[in-house]
Amino acid sequence: MPLIEPSKKAPAFTLKDQEGKTHKLSDAAGKHVVLYFYPKDDTSGCTKQACQFRDDLPKFKKAKAVVLGVSPDDEISHARFAAKHNLNFTLLADPGSKVCEKYGVWQEKSMYGRTYMGVVRTTYLIGPDGKVVRRWDKVKVPGHAEDVLGELASR
Repeated sequence: MPLIEPSKKAPAFTLKDQEGKTHKLSDAAGKHVVLYFYPKDDTSGCTKQACQFRDDLPKFKKAKAVVLGVSPDDEISHARFAAKHNLNFTLLADPGSKVCEKYGVWQEKSMYGRTYMGVVRTTYLIGPDGKVVRRWDKVKVPGHAEDVLGELASR
C-alpha cells in the first residue's frame, strides 16, 4: 500500500497497547495525533526517538496532541520497552503489520545485501478532523520530536 498523502483521511485502526488496552484512532477525535511508526523496540534509533517523545510529552499535551508509537512488536515487548525507558505515552502493537501496511510504512528494506520487509521510520500528523496534515518520510531521529512540535505550533 502507498503512503497516505496529506489531506487524505487517516485509515482507521484498532490495536492494543503495552498494557493490553485497546485503542482506536477515533478515540483521539478532536485532537491532533502524532502517529509514529518505528521498526523495533529497544534498538538504538528507536530508543532515542521514543525518549525524545517522552521528554517532550508535556509540550505535545500543551499543544493538545496525542502521541502514539506503532511497531510490529507485541504488547509484552512494548511493556518491557516502556518500563525500561520510562515511556509515558502509548505504544501500539501491530504484530501482523496490518496497520503498518495500511499506512504504507511496511516496505522492502535492505541491509548487508539482504532484502527483507520491515517498517520504514515514518511519522504522520493527523488533524482533529482525522485527516493527515503532514507526513515525515524516512525520519532521521535527531531533532525529530522538535520538528513535529514546530509543525503543531504552526497550526
